[in-house]
Amino acid sequence: MLGFALINGLAGLLIVTSQMVILSKDSKNSARFYALQSFVLVLIFLSLAKLQGSEELYLWSVSAFVTKVVLVPVIMFRAFGKLHDEKLGSGDVLPLALSVALSGAVVILCFVVVLGVTLPGSAEIKPALAVSLAHFFLGLACIVTQRNILKQVFGYCLMENGSHLTLALLAAKAPELVEVGIATDAIFAVAIMAVLGTKIFRTLHTLDARQLTTLKG
Repeated sequence: MLGFALINGLAGLLIVTSQMVILSKDSKNSARFYALQSFVLVLIFLSLAKLQGSEELYLWSVSAFVTKVVLVPVIMFRAFGKLHDEKLGSGDVLPLALSVALSGAVVILCFVVVLGVTLPGSAEIKPALAVSLAHFFLGLACIVTQRNILKQVFGYCLMENGSHLTLALLAAKAPELVEVGIATDAIFAVAIMAVLGTKIFRTLHTLDARQLTTLKG
């Protein structure tokens, strides 16, 4: 069915944009790629809303556009654009080729796992469901494999987008209040982490998470 093919295709773009976010050398570019990814997520919500006749998902699309495409990237762009650690650089722990290979392995593994899922209405969206699951683990991998604390914030955002997509795929009729809760969580979490990142940089003059080894009362 064309509608499901579109949804699965857009979900595939999320993996591409997640790699752009993770591998970008500049935090401003990562914020731009995150905004692009969130816009793709909004398109998926709109496609699902039309396909399933879900008024709730139309409302999700509006709130996701305002929060994920506009507000969160603006917060990250303004806060992170002022922070740059010359000694740390991008903060990548893994080589580029190995990072891409790891991402590919995660996606394949999630596809294998999702093949065994037999939830009602999940057959046509299994590729998108696999991507949403993989997206969560890609965000987690970004947090674990990045020394740059700003990139770790982006990893959290990727995890949140993956969880958001999973919820939309499996609970299209969920109340708008659920979406408001998710959106509010993302905005406040990013704002708090942006303040903490700025404070760390101004105090310790580094963005290297491995240097944060001493607690002072």
